[in-house]
Amino acid sequence: MRLFIAGQKWLGRELLKQCLAGGHRVLGVAVPDLDDSLAQVAARHDVPVSIAPRRLDSSAVPDGVDLILCAHAHCFVPAEARARAALGAIGYHPSLLPRHRGRDAIRWAVHMGERVTGGTIYWIDDGADTGAIALQDWCHIRPDDDAAALWRRELGPMGLRLFRRAIELVGNGLLPAVPQDAALATWEPAWHGRRLAGP
Repeated sequence: MRLFIAGQKWLGRELLKQCLAGGHRVLGVAVPDLDDSLAQVAARHDVPVSIAPRRLDSSAVPDGVDLILCAHAHCFVPAEARARAALGAIGYHPSLLPRHRGRDAIRWAVHMGERVTGGTIYWIDDGADTGAIALQDWCHIRPDDDAAALWRRELGPMGLRLFRRAIELVGNGLLPAVPQDAALATWEPAWHGRRLAGP
């Protein structure tokens, strides 16, 4: 599988390592800045790096990409960029979509006292976390969890597992695309100024 990764931080970096170890060709990565650890790992493996702090330009996606992977990517991936990949683009969101759309999903799940959460691989579309669901898994939220602990113990590793499975399935034409139920959707605002530990 020929892949392109848009992402950052731990998830982007570890996904790149996982893809390379799995024998996939990563034709490029897009990061918010060159100081990011995904960019540094990509450079060590001679994977081309582009900068996309807010929007992934279609010109950053090279010819021959099968699938775009969005791993902790906060940039918009427009239709013209998605069209550069034969199979489109998928991303990981650390909630059971359509619940907790938005960039601070883990913090809000903990803050709201929920006892179960999970992660979702979904097909990227023009909305914010609104694309069709491909895969999901769940986990418990422990009473003493904060966002950082929950990410490290459950949701980060879950993202890597779900990406691995999604790549296997999409390569065989078997990755589902189940529309999200809008009646169940919630959108949580950014966690501005709140004092809660996070990843």
